[in-house]
Amino acid sequence: QVQLVESGGGLVQAGGSLRLSCAASDRSFSSYAMGWFRQAPGKEREFVAAITRSGGRTDYADSLKGRFTISRDNAKNTVYLQMNSLKPEDTAVYYCAAGWAATRSRGEYNYWGQGTQVTVSS
Repeated sequence: QVQLVESGGGLVQAGGSLRLSCAASDRSFSSYAMGWFRQAPGKEREFVAAITRSGGRTDYADSLKGRFTISRDNAKNTVYLQMNSLKPEDTAVYYCAAGWAATRSRGEYNYWGQGTQVTVSS
């Protein structure tokens, strides 16, 4: 059982940046592909970004390419999400997830964190 703990959320003005972190409890962290998803009030949870086990390949939601960057440090059992040029519509709870493949489908991920709130003010 992998436990995931997100951190780094908060309140930021539009145009600002935040870096989210997700720390995993399992030393087999490098065996998992990792993903970030987000859920805004009244909306379904949506894909943000994913990264393969080695970090050699990444994938992003089309609308977020160029603003968000996913990365990982397997030595620290941590995955990151760098978010730049934030917009009010980026406001959501952000979740990290671990699974066997770096896909856009939330059903493919086996383990989820509790989420961290990101609020972007206009």
